[in-house]
Amino acid sequence: MTTAPPPGRLAAPDPGWTVEADAVIIGSGVAGLSTALEYVRRAPGARAVLVTKDVLDSGSTRWAQGGIAAAVGPGDDPVAHMADTLEAGAGMCDPLAVHVLAAEGPAALERLVAAGTAFDRDADGGLQLTREGGHRADRIAHAGGDATGAEIVRALVAAVRAEPRIEVVEHALALDALPGTAPGGGPAVRGVTLHVMGEGERDGVGAVLAPAVVLAAGGLGQVFASTTNPEVSTGDGAALAARAGAPLADLEFVQFHPTVLWTGAGARGRRPLVSEAVRGEGAFLTDVHGRRIMEGVHELGDLAPRDVVADTAARAMAATGADHVLLDARAFGAAMWERRFPTILAACREHGIDPVTEPIPVAPAAHYASGGVETGADGRTAVHGLYAVGENARTGVHGANRLASNSLLEGAVFAERIAAGLAGDPPAPAAPAAPPVGAPAALADPGGLEELRTLMSRHAGVLRDAEGLERIAEHAASMFARGAAAPPRPGVEAWEATNLATVAVLVARAALERRESRGAHRRSDHPAPDPRLRGRPVRLALAADGVSARLEERPADAALPPGLRAELEGIGAPIARDTGSAGPGQRPELVLPWRTSAEAHVRTVLTALAEDLTHGARIDVTTAATVPAAQVSTADVVARAEGTVAGLPLAELAFWLAAEGAVRVERRASDGQRAARGDVLMTVTGRTRDLLTAERTALNLLTHLSGIATTTRAWSDAVAGTGARVRDSRKTLPGLRALEKYAVRCGGGENHRMALSDAALIKDNHVVAAGGVEAAVHAVRTAFPGVPLEVEVDRMDQIEPALKAGAEEILLDNFAPDRLRAAVALVAGRARLEASGGLTLDSAAEVAATGVDLLAVGALTHSSPALDIALDLRPV
Repeated sequence: MTTAPPPGRLAAPDPGWTVEADAVIIGSGVAGLSTALEYVRRAPGARAVLVTKDVLDSGSTRWAQGGIAAAVGPGDDPVAHMADTLEAGAGMCDPLAVHVLAAEGPAALERLVAAGTAFDRDADGGLQLTREGGHRADRIAHAGGDATGAEIVRALVAAVRAEPRIEVVEHALALDALPGTAPGGGPAVRGVTLHVMGEGERDGVGAVLAPAVVLAAGGLGQVFASTTNPEVSTGDGAALAARAGAPLADLEFVQFHPTVLWTGAGARGRRPLVSEAVRGEGAFLTDVHGRRIMEGVHELGDLAPRDVVADTAARAMAATGADHVLLDARAFGAAMWERRFPTILAACREHGIDPVTEPIPVAPAAHYASGGVETGADGRTAVHGLYAVGENARTGVHGANRLASNSLLEGAVFAERIAAGLAGDPPAPAAPAAPPVGAPAALADPGGLEELRTLMSRHAGVLRDAEGLERIAEHAASMFARGAAAPPRPGVEAWEATNLATVAVLVARAALERRESRGAHRRSDHPAPDPRLRGRPVRLALAADGVSARLEERPADAALPPGLRAELEGIGAPIARDTGSAGPGQRPELVLPWRTSAEAHVRTVLTALAEDLTHGARIDVTTAATVPAAQVSTADVVARAEGTVAGLPLAELAFWLAAEGAVRVERRASDGQRAARGDVLMTVTGRTRDLLTAERTALNLLTHLSGIATTTRAWSDAVAGTGARVRDSRKTLPGLRALEKYAVRCGGGENHRMALSDAALIKDNHVVAAGGVEAAVHAVRTAFPGVPLEVEVDRMDQIEPALKAGAEEILLDNFAPDRLRAAVALVAGRARLEASGGLTLDSAAEVAATGVDLLAVGALTHSSPALDIALDLRPV
């Protein structure tokens, strides 16, 4: 294979002018317009520059027909929207991103309404909602029948033009990010260079200097011969980000819309879309012989997710030898066509097709890039100051296949998040630096572009294989090689060709790396999904010698809500140690020498869930048989007995993991809180199947930890007012030590050693092995001089030698109360004293009153009875 790499930056003239701003936004679809508007609204003193490749309303959003998805209808719920999105994403969605999208979707829709978008209304003034492929509820809001994108853009463009702190630069192609070094080191951006086409003060190549660059540059559809994307969708954002050093992911998942108007075998470029909403209103697909192609293929029939419909259409075309299938919507009648789908009706008639009286010829065509520049839920990339939003971003919402009408919503939701981050926590300015990739500035040969598009449609279309994907990579490499040998004149044609060749290589390399069929990625040489690749994205980056592509194992805690993650990180094991600040009889400072990470707790819960899903079909057969797959319900976690609660974060984690984030949890109690019988501790909404699958794992952890907390609370109450404290031991269940010790703290107790390295504890066997207490203490002090030293004694005559040897804590094993008082008098504050062995709850107060500092109760963790807690499903 030819190895000529994509250029590290575009060959272009030096900037002839500069302008400064607080943020520069590249792109004028719903994502870019919303980001600019929300940013200046949230940051009153800020100034933004909005760059668009054509005129302000010419992006992909303008062509969006069907609508915008949000769970705002009667009986619908964001959790159901999450579930549908996850199912469409075929195991590749980021649960947190999906959760954010659906949970914040209704508010994003309201912001569009507030901005002036005139959505279609019913007779009562409510939003008209319809259904599209993959959705199990009517949740698609639309405008102008089938002109939703155009109406959203109209409203947002008017708002942008009315905002004096947003400077608009039209007819401008963003070229490259200005490289920088972040304040703490690492790659950063300082703005962008761009070429303004036309006449005026800022013609030619210039630069916008800004600490924040937001890429909202749209998709890459023009790399294919046939697409629904406008001419400006040439992968500029993805290519720019790659040259800036930002990783990309999921680029193999290019969605092909199954119903694009077929206008002849030689048709190329942007083709008219026939919205999924047409099928949502009852239209159906047939092959050229009139056989309905979706019957028996998927439970949702013609409204199956797009990858399923596109694949089925492609197979039907292959079986009949035709280059299209038919969409039959003749049952609508003329009035419905004219009212509900006037744009589509006009497009069909323009090409000599009357859908009122004849089926519409349609075929799959490149539609939407589900992957792109890798971002977090806040839109930040791995490059300081660089953000991405909309179709050129990979938030993780879409996974392997975008759910219909989630794209406009994604742009609006994550634009708000980026704007909030820029206003509340703006990136610090970066220092100038050399380009990160290191490759020289160059351009691809534009002469190879048409062949590249043909190869992409033929070999990276609905069905791919390794041989065809390698041909794409070779051809793109030849474009780079020819451009290096005979450099083309810098200009829009060469810059776009270079961007397209770059994204073609990225798509081909990602598709080669994913050796399976999943979602919109279908390989004829690997026709089945590989369970080992579920949830593992292909991460891409440019390097000086080419493209790096590797399948990555995401950390187990990679997609947790920030608040839950913080709680889990806090479940460590603080150990009481005297740091010199505590006087005699005072509580020593708590330090945290050992922590469990959130990932460790995730793995614990995943292991517990797997124990229920290990054998046979790996499903809950009872739940699968009795509960509809789409059913969403609410359940209450209820205390059946009085006690102290511990483990609510773990229970929430169990529900979150089982539901892949398609869940809403409302806490009604806190860990460490006393609960009465009948108290609701937590309310959970999710797919009923997920709730019941997670029930036992969640309750196992919650009842066990709450039992420990309840027992500890009883001991803590028993010694209250004496100055003594109750603490645990290492008598814990394998794998649950950190959690059980956390439960002790929830009950008011204190942790002793988490591990054998936290402190030296000399017991009788150590004394025997070392030849005496003094010898054992001396050996520890010599080998580990900085480790806290504890000595266990069972006779009074052992105390003084232990003190002389330097023991900081004396553990009095099986001392009766009178001997404890004598020991307290003997030690006289020279060391902490712990009473252990033979303790009971009835004797706890008496023992504590002797003056000892600590009561060690191993039974807290190894034999506390579980607290009775149940999950009560509310009637559906």
